[in-house]
Amino acid sequence: MNKAHILKALTQLSPAERLAVIEEALHQLRQEIVDRGALPQAGSLQEAAQALREDYLNDPELTAFTSLDSEAWDETR
Repeated sequence: MNKAHILKALTQLSPAERLAVIEEALHQLRQEIVDRGALPQAGSLQEAAQALREDYLNDPELTAFTSLDSEAWDETR
């Protein structure tokens, strides 16, 4: 079964059923990632942040909104 077939099959479910399927799929994926040790466990969030530090400093898609840092956003209230 490919992605297009799965997505088409999902349209035949009610919104509540689709949400339940998506939630279960996410749960299974998260468990698979945790089982492989690919997700940081509680207590290692600092390590995860350090691992992504360069991306957040240099990746244009992650830094696009830093151009607004000098804006006085709180003065518009």
